[in-house]
Amino acid sequence: MYDLNLPSFDAKIRKNKDNFEVFDLLRKKYVALTPEEWVRQNFVNYLISEKKYPASLMVNEANISLNNLNRRCDTVVYNKKLQPKVIIEYKKPDVAITQKVFDQIANYNLVLKVGYLIVSNGITHYCCKMNYDDMTFVYLPEIPDYQVFQVNKRKSYRRS
Repeated sequence: MYDLNLPSFDAKIRKNKDNFEVFDLLRKKYVALTPEEWVRQNFVNYLISEKKYPASLMVNEANISLNNLNRRCDTVVYNKKLQPKVIIEYKKPDVAITQKVFDQIANYNLVLKVGYLIVSNGITHYCCKMNYDDMTFVYLPEIPDYQVFQVNKRKSYRRS
């Protein structure tokens, strides 16, 4: 397959007739091993093993309805209250991360309104933190650890 800019892991791969399949830990089944799927499986493994994301709070191929059309987010990460916090979009390694890719994930975010958007082709990874107060975003230098999503962000009010 492709060499990626992600830690390697021991993927479960099998041959089914003329095609190869990889075991998807989140979907708990074998799926066709395409270049994009290879990126997904490696990236999910990275999030679980390096960034401590719980597999039980991640969904691959999450269904959403956008403008009365059914769409699938490549991966959605939830917090412990089952609120979506991250959308991840994958491309195969030889696909450049362009504005069109960001537009795609931004459209998904119209539905889910998450705090973070991640795009990866396995070589290059981008992570944006959304700020809904002033409708901006900022690129982060690295993918945040999962604990960031568990912080309780209650506003505190002082009595005068």
